[in-house]
Amino acid sequence: MERSKPPVRGKSSLTMQIHGCRHDNDRSCNSCNDDGVKRVVPFLSFSLPPSFPLSLKQQTTKMGLEVEEPITTTEQSTAPETRSLSSPQKVQNNLTVTSTLPIVQPHALLPQPVPPTASLRNDVTVSSAFGKFFHQRRHELSSAISRGISTLKHQTDDALKKNKNEGVTEFNLSGLKIFVAVKKNAPFSQRRISFFSRSNCRECSAVRSFFRERALSFVEINVDVFTERDKELRERTGSTTVPKIFFGEKLIGGLVELNALRKDGNKEFERQLKDAEGEGPAAPVYGFDEAAEETVKEEADEETLKVVKVLRQRLPIQDRVLKMKIARNCFAGSELVEFLVRNHGYAPAKAVEIGKQLCKKHFIHHVFGENDFEEGNHFYRFIEHEPLISKCFNFRGATYDSEPKAAAAVCDRLTKIMCAILESYASEDRQRVDYLAISKSEEFRRYVNMTQDLQRVNLLELSENETLAFFLNLYNAMIIHAVIRVGCPEGVINRRSFSEFHYLIGGHPYSLSAIKNGILRSNRRSPYSLIKPFGSGDRRLELALVKMNPLVHFGLCNGTKSSPKVRFFSPYRVAEELRCAAREFFENDGIEVDLEKRTIHLTPIFKWYSGDFGQEKNMLKWIINYLDANKAGLLTHLLDEILLIDRTICKPKSGAKMVIFVSVKEGASR
Repeated sequence: MERSKPPVRGKSSLTMQIHGCRHDNDRSCNSCNDDGVKRVVPFLSFSLPPSFPLSLKQQTTKMGLEVEEPITTTEQSTAPETRSLSSPQKVQNNLTVTSTLPIVQPHALLPQPVPPTASLRNDVTVSSAFGKFFHQRRHELSSAISRGISTLKHQTDDALKKNKNEGVTEFNLSGLKIFVAVKKNAPFSQRRISFFSRSNCRECSAVRSFFRERALSFVEINVDVFTERDKELRERTGSTTVPKIFFGEKLIGGLVELNALRKDGNKEFERQLKDAEGEGPAAPVYGFDEAAEETVKEEADEETLKVVKVLRQRLPIQDRVLKMKIARNCFAGSELVEFLVRNHGYAPAKAVEIGKQLCKKHFIHHVFGENDFEEGNHFYRFIEHEPLISKCFNFRGATYDSEPKAAAAVCDRLTKIMCAILESYASEDRQRVDYLAISKSEEFRRYVNMTQDLQRVNLLELSENETLAFFLNLYNAMIIHAVIRVGCPEGVINRRSFSEFHYLIGGHPYSLSAIKNGILRSNRRSPYSLIKPFGSGDRRLELALVKMNPLVHFGLCNGTKSSPKVRFFSPYRVAEELRCAAREFFENDGIEVDLEKRTIHLTPIFKWYSGDFGQEKNMLKWIINYLDANKAGLLTHLLDEILLIDRTICKPKSGAKMVIFVSVKEGASR
């Protein structure tokens, strides 16, 4: 019941009541109890003197409350009704304050979402005194540069007067003279060029390179990323093959038709581009998924999903002690079985079977990883209550409860999106990546959303080659995500924390270090570490590769100049693609042989992971298999001399010894 204090006679008073909701337990509710009856409880009541100068209407509005002012024209007048989440009320000669929840209705004229405009490391705050000083000095430097640019603009008019060449702008700087001329194909860059493409398509890459070389702006629509545009491609062209190039609304064709326009000095190409009309296919919009892109949650086992939702709310989740260990946010297996038997009418055997299904589908885990599910004094917790889950960058406060998709399908989808990102925002040789542009792209936003499908995926169904390709691709994708969210690793300390970038995969947290050293290197110790990534009882150990393949080092990009370039692999050709990656790595200064100084220069990979390649002589013999003819001949010559040295060491009188040095080139971070 609601009560309000009557005003004191002779004094003007103001009574404020804030209504809340009281529930039997401490969980959040919607202003109701278990029996569905709303309870309105006076939570606070106070009076204000008549001389109080504060405008209650203004102050309570800031507090998120709704205030109704009285109407005092006559004694019988009443205040208008105030609607809130509680029951409507009428007030006479006083003010009543009720807590309300404003509801914002969507409107068609609301602004569309825009990509983030902050820097890559926008989550880093300056807290120390040194950081504030550095932040201030950086702003001063930026202001100085801005003033210099402004001065340069004022000098432009004088420079234009002295310019004798038509169409050329001249800038006169101290000790420097710069001429900027407009390119001949500039008028055509304003024309609308667009084409449909797919990831890892050679003809699409050729079309993209052709437009970039001529500085032509274009719109690329990758149907592997924007799957909802596949229907538009079929309607516009009558097929699903790519590339399909458009000049405005006119369909030009594929790569063959584009090459035909390049004859006669690109005259036909320029004519077709000049005659183009219309906008053509629309560019992808940031922040919106079409209806075809929105995946419908498959609830194959709807009964299990309902049980999980009820268990999260009704089970007694609390801290417990077992075997001198504290288990946080857990419940006993007997409590789960008892609840299912009492509230859902299941038989005890059926309740135990449901508990095993919840463990198999990664809804719950044993707190110490001892078993799947057993009735008794065994403690379990929901996956969102695991210690490291909240630190995973693909976890957003709640798990993805829909039926998990096939691991191979999820990996294929993520790989296509990341390949499209590299094709659009990386150089041709993949040595330079525009991370800032990636962070603002619609492709990256969709990639981040897709990573939630990894939370409860079943990785044990993958074959050995599929597991290898899955974790190779996921590692390289996580590197790009980590650089955007954390920043480039600089120094040993930052690199160590950078390696702890986590994803929730198959019900368990995986860091970059765990994927590289625990899975791909068959659970071997990382450089300068004394322990292995996975212990003997770790469930993730089941996914570790049986035999370590040294070629995996050439398929992983760790963000340094000396590391291999970023790439993604197919599960059907992963072994062949790793050999090609090794050959390409050694061709691009991966090894240098100096025959005169008898010196071999190798990258730090061979120093950090020397145990994966064997002793120096065996390592050099292994490297020969992936060198070109010139380097292989030089290295073979040096290896022959090493064999002679071994014989000389056995027979000291046969001649002098020759030393071959194997030095390591240190590489700076990107």
